[in-house]
Amino acid sequence: MLEIIKAGGWVMFPIIVCSVMAAAIILERLWTLQEKRVLPRQLTREVWEWVSSNQLTHEHLQILHDSSPLGEILAVGLTNRHRNREIMKERIEDTGRHVVHDLQRYLNSLGTIAAITPLLGLLGTVVGMVNVFEAITNQGVGNPAILAGGISEALITTAAGLIVAIPSLTGYRYLRGRVETLVVYMEQEAITLVEALHRKRYLDALGQNDGQSDEPEQP
Repeated sequence: MLEIIKAGGWVMFPIIVCSVMAAAIILERLWTLQEKRVLPRQLTREVWEWVSSNQLTHEHLQILHDSSPLGEILAVGLTNRHRNREIMKERIEDTGRHVVHDLQRYLNSLGTIAAITPLLGLLGTVVGMVNVFEAITNQGVGNPAILAGGISEALITTAAGLIVAIPSLTGYRYLRGRVETLVVYMEQEAITLVEALHRKRYLDALGQNDGQSDEPEQP
């Protein structure tokens, strides 16, 4: 393996760096974007139990905010639960944009790696072919070993660039789709909570809320 890397020339160094960065990003995002970490099960139901039993405290809100991306959005909605519906939704949407930005962290870098590694491989190909022509100019075509060295450099860097780019692009596409799916679920949970809170407040104003029939449905 070391011999192959040496044969690829100096272009192999940035390609190897890109491969390490891509692997680190993919593994980190796969860990971070697990459903149980972003959308903990029964979180909305637990929050509603706090609300319906009037046990919601500042400590509960802080714990909820720090628990997960979904918890952060729900905490903002609960903090603004006494305001009108438009303000509550606006605050949730603002927080949601920040949460989505955090979920997409490093994905642009991964997409950049997927785009530039084939170009680095192409650069290595050009460098290798330049070396071939220099060898031909200086020594003619009578030394096959020198010609083979330049050709192997060209082919190795091209292959290395593709080997890094293909899984990087695959990981980028998968993780982008994963984020989009999680965002849809978070929106559903947030809308469900907003509707339930306003229904509860309306029934409380009428003196008809028994605390049992307003539990938000799980999507």
